[in-house]
Amino acid sequence: MRSVPPEPSVVVRVAEQPVQWPVNWSAVWIGTLASLSSALIIGLAGIAIGARSIVPGDRILRWSDVGFGALLFTVLGAFFSFVIGGWIAGKIAGTQISERSALHGAMVWLLAVPILVVFAALGVGAFFGGWYGGLAGTPVWITPNTAIVDPYAAVASRNSALGALTALLIGLMGSVLGGWMASGEPMSLRYSRTIDDTLPSRRFGMRRSA
Repeated sequence: MRSVPPEPSVVVRVAEQPVQWPVNWSAVWIGTLASLSSALIIGLAGIAIGARSIVPGDRILRWSDVGFGALLFTVLGAFFSFVIGGWIAGKIAGTQISERSALHGAMVWLLAVPILVVFAALGVGAFFGGWYGGLAGTPVWITPNTAIVDPYAAVASRNSALGALTALLIGLMGSVLGGWMASGEPMSLRYSRTIDDTLPSRRFGMRRSA
């Protein structure tokens, strides 16, 4: 019997094609301004009706001292202000894919955080929400008085940091949720989409996973 030579192997190298998500910076900036404006309006409304107050040197020593009105305006203001900003950014971006729209909402939050830090350093952070004042520290041009020792300084700093962290995380959830709502896709983790390459417009077919 004659042996059959093995067929030569062929190695095909395929260049990776990265899938980039376009970012509409105009949408992100307008969404950020909308979030900050909404937070300022809600914060001033809470002060106007007496739900919360702005007192120089006011600190949170016990969370039981925080009134229900102040808690309500702080939490809802941090949430809905970024829902508005994320929704506006997603609508202006014009994408109908939830992931891309939520990405624009998250970028609204990313851009708003350093702006809130600057406002807090200037002493006006509390107008945007009762807990954003915790983003401010002691400016470098102010010399602290080391002669007076405050026994409650550590507790006040911890509570301020906890309040600021909570407000920021609530705002992040709101911005992502607002961007997701702007896409128009069902807000369900069981939802998935398929791509039909036979259609000329490459429409997205939609189905629900079992």
